[in-house]
This record gives sequence, structure tokens and C-alpha cells, in this order.
Amino acid sequence: MDFSYNSDCDIYVLVACHNDDAPDLVAIGGDHSVEVLLVGPSSCESLALFHIGTRLTAMAWSPRSVSPSASEEWVIELTVAGADYGLRLLTKTVSQPEDVFHFGGGLSGHHGKVNDITFCGGLGAESSRYVATVSDDKMLMVWDLTPHNADVRDEIGSPDSRPQPTVYVTAYPHPLTSIDSHTSTTKELLVSDCRGTVYIVDWRSDPDATEQDSWRSSSVLELTDPHALSEVSVGLSLKLSGSVAWRRDSPDIIGSVYGSKFSLWDLSNLQGGKPYATSSSFSQGGHRFRWCPTFPEYFAISTQSPLKGAIVHVYSTSYVYAQPTVFNVSPRPQYVRDFDFLATRGIPRLAVAVGRSVVIFPIGVES
Repeated sequence: MDFSYNSDCDIYVLVACHNDDAPDLVAIGGDHSVEVLLVGPSSCESLALFHIGTRLTAMAWSPRSVSPSASEEWVIELTVAGADYGLRLLTKTVSQPEDVFHFGGGLSGHHGKVNDITFCGGLGAESSRYVATVSDDKMLMVWDLTPHNADVRDEIGSPDSRPQPTVYVTAYPHPLTSIDSHTSTTKELLVSDCRGTVYIVDWRSDPDATEQDSWRSSSVLELTDPHALSEVSVGLSLKLSGSVAWRRDSPDIIGSVYGSKFSLWDLSNLQGGKPYATSSSFSQGGHRFRWCPTFPEYFAISTQSPLKGAIVHVYSTSYVYAQPTVFNVSPRPQYVRDFDFLATRGIPRLAVAVGRSVVIFPIGVES
């Protein structure tokens, strides 16, 4: 069933929670605030509203988050980035109101737009301790949110009692566009830059290297998108945003979209670092690549071009070269600001941000 939720301001970032205990939570970031939605079968309910004071550019759900539909002791927790390059840890529980903890601003953090965020502590006790961010300033930063005591997270205190996070920095030669982590590893990150290179990075390594080449020492593997590199060679790099993601059920499968093409890699059969499958997506250029968490063979791609309206393409790895299923969410001049798959059971559903609305719909029907 299709339905929508209308926000009070334009939506720029949308992230669905893929935690097992919070599959029905969605966060939307606008001009000055973050709103958390509880998504039901046919409607949305607002659970929390955090005032940020600046436009949101990236968000990530904490593994600590638990939905009210799963437990009476529910927890909402996210890390978000604003247009002021600062970061915030947002927390709300059943017994405590909205709390915003500021970090990463000024001299200690990024000096360019933060394009993506991910929690990267794996599945263990440190799952919500580390957060990684990438930015136009060519920096990958991994933040230790509880630098003195990993258990302090269980005692959510006032902002004055929480120590400022420590940060591990890796410099890259080009602006970084997206980052992803996988629950099967506590040390590797998937990072993409604006020129078509995908890095698998061991962020826990401690290389004896200068800041200029530290990225070489921490990189476990570098993958290249030939199509993106060819566009760079003819001066089209400014049009490439680049989005990369790990398939949820397998750290060997990686997907990305650069420009008008998407690519898939299988790390168990690298073939010289080239993708095992490459095909056309949006001729106007793709923006976001998302894997479905509940049916991992499905992935979707959006574009921010308003040429044909707000459209999402859905693909299957079983028929990777087949024409995608096209979902026309809204006519032009609207376009998809952001989107994500929900992790609820049953037929996969998409949540798509268009203007001030979140449109939620299934990608199939009951057989």
C-alpha cells in the first residue's frame, strides 16, 4: 500500500534503520532538524524531533536503536552531519527527552561537506562506539564516541558529562563521496572517491606514514570503475557523485553507481579488480545505490536529475542485465532527494524523499 508523510520543511537526507529490533524506523533530515518516524502498514507516526540549526547532509543509525514496536524500553540514537561540517549524536529514550551532543566541529573535525556516515564497530560490545565519516575535504575520520570508558554509553548522561570523542584521520588524494561498513568485520570500511575508485580500508591499522600517503598504508584493496575513470579522463569528474555499498548478506559483494553506470564486484573472484557486472542506469547520472536488507538480491538506484521526475530503478542480481523495474514517484520538476529500503518483513518497501514528503510503497505485490 502506498502512502506518504508530509514534513514541515524540505527533506535532504533519509535513512531507514536496518537493526533487527528497529526495522520500522526512518529518519529524515531537513533544513534545521531531524525527525524520526515510526512506519506502520499504512501510515507514519512522528516519534522524535531534534533541532540541529543547520541543513543536514548525512545521517546514520546506531546499532543501539530499538523501536517502540519491539520493546517498551525503546531507544532512538543517530549520528548526523550538518552543513556547518559539525557532527551530532542524537539520543532519545522512553524515559529521557531529545538530547543533542555536539562534536567534530571547529579545528578538530572536517573542513568540507560531510557526505556520508556509518557506524563501524561490528556486532559486538563496541558496535555503537565507532563512527566513520567521509568528506569533500578528502578525509576519512573514525570517531571513538566513548574514548575513556566503552560502558559509559549505557549511562546516557548530560552533554557536560560526556567526553569529546577522539578521532583517527586518514587523508586521501581526492574528495570522498560515500562510506559503508559491514557487520561481519570490526576493522574494514568501504570508501569511494569522486573519481571512480573504491577502497577497502583497514581503519584500525596504525601506519608509519606521512599524512599525504596514509591512505596507501591503510588500504587493503583498491577497486576501479573503468567507466568512471574514463569520464574523469575527459573532464567529467565534477558530475560524478559516486555511491558504494556492501551487500548485507555477503561482504564479498559490492555495488556502486558512478555517472550513468552501476557496477558490481565479487571479492571472491576479483578478475584484476574490475567489476564482474556493469550496466547502464540513469543517463542523467545516478546518485544513490542501496541494497535491500531483507531480500539481498535486490538493489535500487536513484538520480537527482529532475529531467524525468522523481524515479527509482530497482534491479535483481539474478537478472543484472535486464531492464530495471521503474517506479515513478512524482512528476517533474520533482526529484528524489534520498531513499532507502525499509527492513520490515514481507514485500520490500521503499521510503523515498521528494520535496517535503516521504513516499512509502512496496516494490511488488503478494503472489
